[in-house]
Amino acid sequence: MADQDSITPGNGSGDQNDAPQAATLAQYIKDLSVESPSSPQVFQWQEQPQLDVSFNLNVEKIADEVHEVVMKVEVSARSESGVHFVVDLSYGGLFGLRNIPEEALPPFLLVEAPRLLFPFARQILADATQQAGFPPLLLDPIDFGAAYMAQLETAQAASAANGGGSSNGDGETPPPEPEGNA
Repeated sequence: MADQDSITPGNGSGDQNDAPQAATLAQYIKDLSVESPSSPQVFQWQEQPQLDVSFNLNVEKIADEVHEVVMKVEVSARSESGVHFVVDLSYGGLFGLRNIPEEALPPFLLVEAPRLLFPFARQILADATQQAGFPPLLLDPIDFGAAYMAQLETAQAASAANGGGSSNGDGETPPPEPEGNA
């Protein structure tokens, strides 16, 4: 009976070389710029600035099983008096992906990876604005899944408008390539 248990694979045993694996290998500030061009006058202005926030994702294959995801966040605060501050942050992460099916790469690289990076980028932006003399900027969470789906729908609509474009054979347009921007 004991011999039988030693050869029967149990929970968590067996050949793990074929199992899908994803790991965050590193996270880093790729570029950070903080400007307050109207200092010191800006600290005497009474009006609330209008915030403009934009983000962009860039994915690049670094090696066979390693992808870099860079989240670029640009924030500016302006009022009628002028520019309060401008912060540009490019925050990157290296992700090791092994045995991940090709069709699962775009959702992971354009949804899950940015979701993992965002809290750290948000903290850097909060610290940067606070160090510039302003209240910490706390960005609302970004729904990367909705952004990905909107990008996918736009790609499908463009494909349909161009006479069908490329298809994977079953009438569905393939998802956008992860090397693109979100």
